[in-house]
Amino acid sequence: MLFVELALIRWAGANVVHLSYFSNFILLGSFLGIGIGFLIPAARGQWLKRWTPIPLALLVVFVRAYPVQVRQSSSEVIYFTAVKTTGLPQWVTLPAIFLLTALIMAGIGKITADLFRQLASLDAYRYDLLGSITGSISFAVLSWLRAPSVVWGVIAAVALLILGGRRNSLLYGVPLTAMVAALFLESSTAGISWSPYYKIQLEASPTTTRTYFISANGVPHQSTAPLPVLLRENSPYRQAYEQTPRNPHKRVLVIGAGNGNDVAVALANGAQRVDAVEIDPRLQEIGARLHPAKPYDDPRVHAYINDGRAFLERTNAKYDLIILALPDSLTLVSGASNLRLESYLFTRQAFEAARDHLTPDGAFAMYNYYRKSWLVDRFAGDLEDLYGHAPCMTTYKRNAAVLVAGMTPGDQSCKQIWQPSGPVPAAATDDHPFPYLLHRTIPTIYLGALGAILLVTLLSVRLAGVRIRSTVRYTDMFLLGAAFMLLETKNVIGFALYFGTTWLVNALVFFGVLVSVLAAVEVRRRLRRVNLLLLQLLLFGSLAVAWLVPVQSVLSLPFAARLAAAIALAFAPIFCANLIFSDRLALAPDPTSAFGANLLGALTGGALEYLALVTGYQALLLIVAMLYLGACIAMHFTGRGPDGGMTRTPKETVAVKT
Repeated sequence: MLFVELALIRWAGANVVHLSYFSNFILLGSFLGIGIGFLIPAARGQWLKRWTPIPLALLVVFVRAYPVQVRQSSSEVIYFTAVKTTGLPQWVTLPAIFLLTALIMAGIGKITADLFRQLASLDAYRYDLLGSITGSISFAVLSWLRAPSVVWGVIAAVALLILGGRRNSLLYGVPLTAMVAALFLESSTAGISWSPYYKIQLEASPTTTRTYFISANGVPHQSTAPLPVLLRENSPYRQAYEQTPRNPHKRVLVIGAGNGNDVAVALANGAQRVDAVEIDPRLQEIGARLHPAKPYDDPRVHAYINDGRAFLERTNAKYDLIILALPDSLTLVSGASNLRLESYLFTRQAFEAARDHLTPDGAFAMYNYYRKSWLVDRFAGDLEDLYGHAPCMTTYKRNAAVLVAGMTPGDQSCKQIWQPSGPVPAAATDDHPFPYLLHRTIPTIYLGALGAILLVTLLSVRLAGVRIRSTVRYTDMFLLGAAFMLLETKNVIGFALYFGTTWLVNALVFFGVLVSVLAAVEVRRRLRRVNLLLLQLLLFGSLAVAWLVPVQSVLSLPFAARLAAAIALAFAPIFCANLIFSDRLALAPDPTSAFGANLLGALTGGALEYLALVTGYQALLLIVAMLYLGACIAMHFTGRGPDGGMTRTPKETVAVKT
């Protein structure tokens, strides 16, 4: 289940541009499907198991036949999307993908649920977690190897064929073969490769001003150019140097070095050392191999594959010039959050960290196609506050702009000084890292999608024949699932800030979460009885500590101490919460239905994550605490007494033991 879910999030986001910014669309569909698969009674829904590969093949073939590029416009939030629209209308594609995802995961969920019923609840959950860890590690390894999508499809197909058994070999084999064939055609297309973040498409340029064009997830992303073109008069690449004439430019840091254009320009301007930081190894490889100026071959260049904010937090070096070079937002950190890869580069604290790494006469520069004038005002306003004077601003077509700020007014020489075009939006912060969101609000595009998901969820549960009244007794499990999903998301965000938004950090966090849950299950399996009140006190105590400890105090620690603090703050509440969950699951009259209710709760938690757009991420801990409090109260009415003991009839107790 987890492997297919992760693969769908990556692959669908690479082919349907909108999903690159709304990847928990797939996550929520997955939780809906798995939850329904677990809630359907054992004697029903066998057709789901027989037809499981068909919606998977339909989804892959559908997306391959109608890849979607949208021009997403909104006055509330900025999307860096395609310059043209292709494929079926958005209102057709997105519901179709959501429903097909739910069907795929419902089939796999039903297979899992029927196996779940054959074992004692904690034994089943233990194997489920071991499988989840295996799926997570497998996909992380494939990301590290940059395996093409056909490899993901082959692994999923083999696993499903084994689960389907000999009786379903033909019924499973035909659609799975079609799926693998479609992915093979994609993977064998000239110029297509995969990085840990994107599907990369490389095309030779027919013009003399560019040598190659690079697209990421279907969106034009970068292009390599000869050095004379990069150094043409009025080129944006020259502005940082021309507008800081007193700067020696000996030590230069380029964040978002990509294919090497900015690195080549830095060398041409006499840099003696260039630290080139790029988060995507594939983009750096393309530049090293194909850039006409060969900047990465120069011994003065030191390349780092890392998150730019993480590099700033770890290095002690001082620079004459720091450049944020076109760090575009083309995907989210994970399928469980709204944090984009470079969001932490554009917070007030990130700009402050960059300033602290400048020499006394140094300068900071940033440029991009900002799309909206209010976004330029937000960034320029931050620079004015931090440096004490307005930065230089050079504008180009399509709302492109270059901002340059010297340490003092004498360290910059401007043709034009930034002046706000209107009210300057508040700065993005590490707690509210949404630079592309104009106001603290949930955009209507998200509200509409979440409303549709809620409606589909209610209809799907009814159509699946699940009796909602029968699941009321598992209200506590539902709330535990919502709280856990929100807590997991908060931890993913926290580790992204502390250690970078790289795929490796993200994979390690998910691995750590699963190991913490497995540890809780193993502890509960070895206990005859648990003190529920003590566990609840430990849970709320650990949440209180995580709430009270300032983020900046953790960020200021040395790496080893920061890692220890982050692990303690993140995984202590997860361990306590899952001891409570494991105890409740072990004592549930119908563990499979209880687990299904928990999964639907996780879907709700995934939707509640959007509240961070209003409150910031730290406030999510308060919502987590309220959900856990609701679950603890519900336990007193759904199977647990106030003394922490069982409140079942002897008949129910025998059924559980059986």
